Amino acid sequence: MDRQELARLAHTHHPIAAPLADQSVAALLRRALRSGDERLLELGCGQGAWLLRALAAHPELTADGVDPDPAALTDARIIAEHLGVIRRLGLHHRPPAEFSAPHPYDLVLCLGTGEAFGGLLPTLTAARRHLAPGGTLLLGEGYWQRPPDQAALAGLGGAAADFDFDDLPTLLDRITADGWTPIHAHTSTRHELDDYEWSRTGALAEWALDHPAHPDAAQVQRLATEHRTSWLHGYRDAVGFVTLLLRQAN
Repeated sequence: MDRQELARLAHTHHPIAAPLADQSVAALLRRALRSGDERLLELGCGQGAWLLRALAAHPELTADGVDPDPAALTDARIIAEHLGVIRRLGLHHRPPAEFSAPHPYDLVLCLGTGEAFGGLLPTLTAARRHLAPGGTLLLGEGYWQRPPDQAALAGLGGAAADFDFDDLPTLLDRITADGWTPIHAHTSTRHELDDYEWSRTGALAEWALDHPAHPDAAQVQRLATEHRTSWLHGYRDAVGFVTLLLRQAN
C-alpha cells in the first residue's frame, strides 16, 4: 500500500486532514468567506473536504483543487456529484507547486502543505502568486508548543528542530516579516489534536482488523502501532497546530 493510499485510509473518519473539529472548520470558513461568491483555490486539496463544505454552503462559490493523488481527486469528484456542486468545482491532478491558473483567487487554502513547496516561505510565495488583490490566505501550520526533546524529534521521524517547526511567536514573526497580516486565527485545542491523532491511528488499526486476510493487513497494523507509539511517547505534548487567515496590503 503506497503512501497516498495510506493517507486516505488514515483519514477515513477525519476527512479534514488537520487537527480541527467540524465547528472550527465551519467558523474559519465563515470568517474567510465574506461575500459568498468568492473564487477558491486549495493547493494540496486531497479529497477536497474544505472545498466541498464551502461549495455546499455557498451556492455562488466556485473552486479549484490541486493534488498529486488521482484517487483522492476521484473521491472528491464523486462526493461533489452527490452534493450537486460538481459544476462549480475544478480538480487538477498535478503537484501543487506546478499549478498555474489563468485567473487569481479570492481565497487560497494551504493546510499543512509546506512539504510540497519546500517550507513555509516558498508556500507563502506560491499562495501570493495565486491571490487576487485583497484576497485571503488560509494557512495551516504546525509549531512547537515547547522545545522538542529527542523523543519528540524521533516521533516525527527525526525532524530537525530548527527547520520543520518554529515556536508560535517565531512562526508569526516569519509570516509577518514576509508581508502578511494575520486577521484571524484558530489554535487547535488539546481535544482537537488528540482527536485527530486517535482518528488516524484508529482508522488504520480498524482497517487491519477488518481485513485480516489482506496482503497489506500486517503492514497497516504495524504502521498504526508505530504512529500511536510515536505520538504518545514522542511529540504529543510538543507539537501544536495553528490555522491563520492572512492578508497583504493592496
